[in-house]
Amino acid sequence: MLDEIVARVPEFAGPVELTVIKGGLSHRVVRVDAGGRRFVLRVLDPAVTEAGLGVSMDQEIANTVLAAETGAGPRVLRVLPDQHALVLEYVDGVTLSAADVPCRLEGIAAACRRLHSGRPFGNEFDIFDKLAEFLALCDRHGLGLPDGYAEQLPLVARIREALSARPLPRVPCHNDLLAENFIADGDRVRIVDYQLSGQNDPCFELGDIAAEALLDVDGVTRLAAAYFGAALTDQLLARVRLYLTMSNVTWTLWFRVHSGLLGGRAAADFDYAAEAAAKWGRALSDLGDRGLGELLDTVRR
Repeated sequence: MLDEIVARVPEFAGPVELTVIKGGLSHRVVRVDAGGRRFVLRVLDPAVTEAGLGVSMDQEIANTVLAAETGAGPRVLRVLPDQHALVLEYVDGVTLSAADVPCRLEGIAAACRRLHSGRPFGNEFDIFDKLAEFLALCDRHGLGLPDGYAEQLPLVARIREALSARPLPRVPCHNDLLAENFIADGDRVRIVDYQLSGQNDPCFELGDIAAEALLDVDGVTRLAAAYFGAALTDQLLARVRLYLTMSNVTWTLWFRVHSGLLGGRAAADFDYAAEAAAKWGRALSDLGDRGLGELLDTVRR
């Protein structure tokens, strides 16, 4: 199938060399060297959408195009809708790791502001709704839940109620900003992989970044300050911290569902169960923190 797609792309003229880009846990991403130029070919897997692990393929393509308009995402050079594939600009930069994030907060915040200022995406994303979907999938397919998970759901409901008291306007968000979805091109940071993109609270975007990069409270504060500047308030910071917790709570089940339903497509060198356990451990720590009540009160004010 990959050869068929490559043969249909006019940009891939002359001798072609394909190199699988590691790091993607769902869709297929390939570097294409052709005619002295370098491209990225992203081929979407229908099973990912069917398993509830990403937005629809058409929506991901549309959101990737909109993100490119802002300059936050790579340029989209060609769309092959019948093959659910995109040809993207190859960003010749450095893929970040979690350890790089604290040193790149200004660039990351600027990239998020560019993305969030773009034309609206055509779909909504809510982390609590996504959690409900994963819970239903785990129940339907007998995947089970981590120890103590069900017992924490009433507290999760309290977090949702508090965050809903004073909602922020929704903006185009990536919603899955682990460090490896950032590419540093000099001082500029670009954002790739729009598999879970949709209109969302910008504070979730920041909380998710913080969760994936294992930022401490000081790191979360510096990230929020880089994004909001002088507009940062205690309430906004509390929102970011609560969404950090919800990132870990919900993505725990993403890894469980991926492993349970798409085990045959899983990255061979990635331990999905270990990642789920690590996220759940961090979530439990935050849910049991004595300062959680103060965060809830702050976002309600």
